[in-house]
Amino acid sequence: MIHYISPAPLTFEVIDRILKKQYQLALSEESKNLICECKDYLDRKIAASDKPLYGITTGFGSLCKISISPEDLSQLQANLVMSHACSIGTPIHPTIVKLMLLLKAHALSLGKSGVQLATVERIIDMFNHDVLPVVRELGSLGASGDLAPLANLFLPLINEGEVHYKGEIRPAAEVNAELHWQPVTLGAKEGLALLNGTQFMSSHAVYALLKAFNLSKYADIIGAISLDAYDGRIDPFLPQIHSARPHPGQIETALNIRTLLKGSEFQKKEKTRVQDPYSFRCMPQVHGASKDTILYVASVVEREINSVTDNPTIFVEDDMIISGGNFHGEPLAMVLDFLSIAVAELGSISERRTYRLISGDRGNIPEFLVADPGLNSGFMIPQYAAAAIVSKNKQLCTPCCVDSIPSSNEQEDHVSMGGNAATKTVQVIENTERILAIELMNAAQAIDLQRPTQTSPYLEEFLKEFRSAVPFNHTDRVMYKDIDAATEFLKCGDFWNFEE
Repeated sequence: MIHYISPAPLTFEVIDRILKKQYQLALSEESKNLICECKDYLDRKIAASDKPLYGITTGFGSLCKISISPEDLSQLQANLVMSHACSIGTPIHPTIVKLMLLLKAHALSLGKSGVQLATVERIIDMFNHDVLPVVRELGSLGASGDLAPLANLFLPLINEGEVHYKGEIRPAAEVNAELHWQPVTLGAKEGLALLNGTQFMSSHAVYALLKAFNLSKYADIIGAISLDAYDGRIDPFLPQIHSARPHPGQIETALNIRTLLKGSEFQKKEKTRVQDPYSFRCMPQVHGASKDTILYVASVVEREINSVTDNPTIFVEDDMIISGGNFHGEPLAMVLDFLSIAVAELGSISERRTYRLISGDRGNIPEFLVADPGLNSGFMIPQYAAAAIVSKNKQLCTPCCVDSIPSSNEQEDHVSMGGNAATKTVQVIENTERILAIELMNAAQAIDLQRPTQTSPYLEEFLKEFRSAVPFNHTDRVMYKDIDAATEFLKCGDFWNFEE
């Protein structure tokens, strides 16, 4: 199957489909025409202009005052890519690298960057053949876009750098030769068009949001199981209370919990307590606030991935080349910080439910969810692990966007630090996935300890699937394997299609 890149906006649904169904990419005829028209215009403009054009006939950053001779314009762009390839540290996830290639190809296809058609087609070839450049997590200021990681991303175009290919990390030059790909000779402005832009930040944001959409639904499912296991009340989820405070996410969460627990035998039992702790009672308010935040962040990110973020920007229709600041990562840096906070809160309240399930404060389930406590420690230490991860998330949620360190000899005197916001947000997402997996382990154990009472038909089916991955715990065993299996279950499952 093929996705044709065109000026039509990319959506999260389209991107998710491309990744999951392993679509190939191709340029639409409309995009080919836009790219070629813009490139032809730029070439004519360079030939006719006697004034310096930033990054096209000049140096970069604070070196913009230095003019470059016509015969050196191609070397200028190659030098830019090589000298800026300074991303260091841990290689980022291959899926995020694929997203970077997709989002950059889409941005360049809008026809405002002045690149060659062959350059965009090579980026698409890399995507289609899973030739994924090694890009590392550290080095972007999120200022003139993501200069360092994008430079590493595009080193293979000029036969430099390394790539993941067929399960190995290999020199890009070797893989290019194997695939009979000639190095791209970069034209005027092309290096700048490749390196300016927010695709490192925005690819992390897309990756994080696709997982956050799922985790938000899982939080409701797992929270509903915990509520039943704890013998909690359904009253706080009734619609009347939420219509009195009508935040959309709150209303949605309450509806989800009611729907998930429909038909539960636990909810038909007479309750002995008039109130539950906040971690149960306030799920609509907390999960709902996270839902609303996730949707807001998604609206900003979707706008960003359909924008032109390199510099200068070429407007053929207006006969203008404008040097501005569309590469600045502030819009992404702020919402990525916000996203990390929203998802961390799903983990924070989840850990509290886990604690309540093992605490023994309800007589319906034994302390630490195991027979013979004392001889067996049961589920004591998974809660420790969840608490440690929650604390780690709190540290990671310190905002990145409020920091700025000037660069490029003070030419770039305010930066967004959006690259750091991007990488830490992915860490928070993956940490929260583990926290929810630990809650699910505890909740499933607590339900099984109360058999033959059954929860709702939907949740019984969900738990049946879960038990195929993580069996009931009769006596102490090695627990980290269960945590890993539960986390993998959440990564691979598709269990949230419930209806009222």
